[in-house]
Amino acid sequence: MDRRYIKLIVILVLVALIVWVDLPRAEGQTGIKIGSFERTLNPVLGLDLRGGMQVLLSPQQGVTASRTDLEDTSKILENRANGLGVSEVIFQVSGDKYILGEFPGLTNTEDVIASIKQTGLLEFVDTGSTFMNPGDSIVTDYVVGDTTSAPTAEPTITATVEPTAAPETADGNAETTVWHTIMTGKDIESVTVTTSETGGYAVDFVLTAEGTTIFKEHTSANVGKALTIVLDKKVISSPQISTAITEGKGQITGNFDYDRANNLAVTLRYGRLSVPVEIVESRVVGPTLGTDSLQKSLLAGLIGFAIVALFMIIYYRLPGGVAVVGIAIYAGLTFALFKLIPVTLTLSGIAGFLLSTGSALDANILIFERLKEELRNGRTLRQAVDMGWKRAWPSIRDSNIATIITSVILFWFGSTFGATVVKGFAVTLSLGVFVSLFTAFFITRTFLSIVIDFIKPEHRQKWFGA
Repeated sequence: MDRRYIKLIVILVLVALIVWVDLPRAEGQTGIKIGSFERTLNPVLGLDLRGGMQVLLSPQQGVTASRTDLEDTSKILENRANGLGVSEVIFQVSGDKYILGEFPGLTNTEDVIASIKQTGLLEFVDTGSTFMNPGDSIVTDYVVGDTTSAPTAEPTITATVEPTAAPETADGNAETTVWHTIMTGKDIESVTVTTSETGGYAVDFVLTAEGTTIFKEHTSANVGKALTIVLDKKVISSPQISTAITEGKGQITGNFDYDRANNLAVTLRYGRLSVPVEIVESRVVGPTLGTDSLQKSLLAGLIGFAIVALFMIIYYRLPGGVAVVGIAIYAGLTFALFKLIPVTLTLSGIAGFLLSTGSALDANILIFERLKEELRNGRTLRQAVDMGWKRAWPSIRDSNIATIITSVILFWFGSTFGATVVKGFAVTLSLGVFVSLFTAFFITRTFLSIVIDFIKPEHRQKWFGA
């Protein structure tokens, strides 16, 4: 079989897959799942199209943080937020001292922010016979970053000595009792949400080998005493050690509902924040504004495509019609990739996609102009098509390389300074350029090389205008 027709079959199969991926799906409808690869195949809309909330965070007052600390914190914040089921949340460093968070589809993020911005310092504190109430603030001898206060790997196995009554200072106020931290959350290997014996929710945890040893020795020596569990210096629960815990497994209880238990599990699962943060500013983008912007963008794109298609067909005739078909396939393929990767679509991202469509048309125009020149020089249709593609390639290559370099610079700028609109523009533009090259040299060329077999030499002027 002619190689051109083999390519045509491949193209038709590809078009069928594109149509299947691009077809709209109802909420919750199954998309695609191959092994660990799973996609709903619904477009991911950004904040400006879907509506939602944008939050600007900064290190808490008095805390100095390097850019590396901010980047680590933003990754943990994003993992925590998505672990809570708030999908498509984006956190990125903005400038030298801010973290920008975007929550598409949400207009009230207080609960989410309150959960994810916890520093996540979990401590198991020896409070002897003193049982604390959930929510109580507590002072411990463990200080973040101070290795001298870190719990030792080999705790002394002695019965707990109760703190004596705090003496009064010169101003008459009692000194604050400082309790000893047995170990911290770094010794936890995994956490899961489960139901407790009382019917509520709890958080089960499994300790590392080092944590197992510490837990075993402390619980063996302090049966009947309190082991208070503290998160960010606030008591979660203060259970009694009823028996020695030797297998490195335990459970955190505290009258949790599912959301509170899951929030705690997520906080522990994704580690302690490198930098404690606070909200500097927040703003809401209404879903009505986002929907209106999307509709206007799509309408503008359709009008632009119709005008360009009309120009291509009138000026280039048959090649122009083939190019329009190729551009339509290009648009469908690009949108399918947006769903499969997935790419979060924003207004700026749509602008990048539309600009890459222009690049795709430019490639076809360069090729067709060279084709017409070859025909005027006396080449046959077959020769003109082959030479047109060959001689237009250097110009197409150089222009697209320049566009890709520009996209890389814009992506770096957007990532460095938290400019999500610039970053989205760069991603869709660069992806569109790669797809446009594929469609021009594989799809449009294949179609044109096949249809010229049906054109008689005497009708060349009619179909090619040359």
